[in-house]
Amino acid sequence: MKKIYFAVLAAGLMTMSSCSDFLDVQSEGAPTTTNYFETDQDAIDAVDACYARLSQEGVFGREIYWEQAGANEIVWGRTRGYSTLATFDYNGDESPLRSVWNNVYSETISRSNWVVQSLLKRQSERSLTDVEKRSLGEAYFLRAWGHFIIAHRYGTDKLGAPFVRFEDYGDGYDFSVPTQQPTVMDNYRMICEDLDKAAEYLPRYETYSADDLGRAHKVAALALKAKVCAYWACWDASKWDDVISIVNDLQNNYGRALTPNFNDNFTVDISKWYNSEYCWAIPSNGGADGVTNGGVEFVGVCLENKGWGLYNGWGQFKPSYDIYEEFLKDGAGNARLKKSILEYGDEFQFFGETRKFYSASDVESGFMIGKWLEPFAPADPVGEGLLSSNGDWPTTRTNWPIIRFAELKLFRAEAYIMKGQAEQARQDIDDIRTRSGLAKIDHVPSMADIYHERLCELAFELAVNHLYDLKRWYHSGDATIKALASKELNSHPRARHYADRMDPESTFTVGDYEDYKNQKKYEDGMITFPFPSAEITKGNGALKNNDYWK
Repeated sequence: MKKIYFAVLAAGLMTMSSCSDFLDVQSEGAPTTTNYFETDQDAIDAVDACYARLSQEGVFGREIYWEQAGANEIVWGRTRGYSTLATFDYNGDESPLRSVWNNVYSETISRSNWVVQSLLKRQSERSLTDVEKRSLGEAYFLRAWGHFIIAHRYGTDKLGAPFVRFEDYGDGYDFSVPTQQPTVMDNYRMICEDLDKAAEYLPRYETYSADDLGRAHKVAALALKAKVCAYWACWDASKWDDVISIVNDLQNNYGRALTPNFNDNFTVDISKWYNSEYCWAIPSNGGADGVTNGGVEFVGVCLENKGWGLYNGWGQFKPSYDIYEEFLKDGAGNARLKKSILEYGDEFQFFGETRKFYSASDVESGFMIGKWLEPFAPADPVGEGLLSSNGDWPTTRTNWPIIRFAELKLFRAEAYIMKGQAEQARQDIDDIRTRSGLAKIDHVPSMADIYHERLCELAFELAVNHLYDLKRWYHSGDATIKALASKELNSHPRARHYADRMDPESTFTVGDYEDYKNQKKYEDGMITFPFPSAEITKGNGALKNNDYWK
């Protein structure tokens, strides 16, 4: 199954311009790939390179998660030099923001753009093989995914994000400054067009051989389009109709449904990875050294720093007391809480031993993310291939969820509520709750239910952007959700502090997390990040920040 593990695959394949020169005014010339795409293997190698930086540390390894400190879901277990991500005092040059921008633009969008352009050129000369058609669909999908990451983080209804399609240049892209789209809606329209093209060329994942499971597929394209439309609805409420239509299609024509067991979405058991709830994920092996055949390292990043002397966890992201309180609204010890969060005294399996959780090092929050601990349970997880032998690259065997059907059901429920058809949201919300043994809601659903369910059902799933949920809800016309979003955006996350951090039975106090002392009052203009200053400079007037960041 080697092909499904998105480590750095064929990263040196193309001599495309790096992000450091992607927005240069001066042309850098064409890539030295004029004789490429002669064989199926050429197409496979080219599209594999497009996946590369979305996993590991570069984007979905951890870099895109630092910004979640602006919400109250997590606190940082280790202090960083970019506390502005927690206080909304961004300048755009914080290293995680620059890293995500660079990797998405230079190694996802640019590479995918080139593959789309090249395969379309081949298609104009001869019929594409089945592998080439699939590769073209993958490239459309990956270009859309990268474009979506940039668009919602940097675009508004007043000014969009920069993006061009290479194939729109008749003589090949000239590497001039990408056009900044008039609005983010223009970005979303182009993203959806790419996803429609992806769905046209991609097969269903059920037709894939074991070696190809994990590649983009038709359901992934439709699922991402539903999510894009939900974000688009922040600016154009008519897009909620598209959300409902797409989710209905996925349920009725593609067999998407909740898997009976919540925990199957986070298991090391590969036979359960492609269940009915799966829409798109990054398969992560965790074996070998974690670098050449590893995948997503986020699980090890969240593990207690130094792993109580047994493994080199990094201890960087920890649950806040706020999200713990939100989980408690469904009752102490409820199944989602027990799966998602470890608190002092909770028992768990670690390297073959039953341990009681406590935090031994770094900034203490009183909790640890527990959703991803299964790979650490056996006595020899490294020997079983569940865990990297390299603690400096702590990858684990996990099918890292990017979109699962539970999130799409919540988007559909949100769409009904925002359309004034709240009663139709009840079934989706109840389905998600009863799957985890929770009581059905006993009232007409409101956006307060969406707030609670998205936070508790999807907690610590890196691709579920809780901070952006708050930002789009703050911009929403719904008074209930705007009040909840405003309260969280303008408060500090809290943490537990134990009298004796080595003793799970010791007393604790709850207090604000210290990195938020200078937090700014949240304003609507903060819905985006400012562009990295180097890109503004190199754009020479062609790239502009939205009004708030000028």
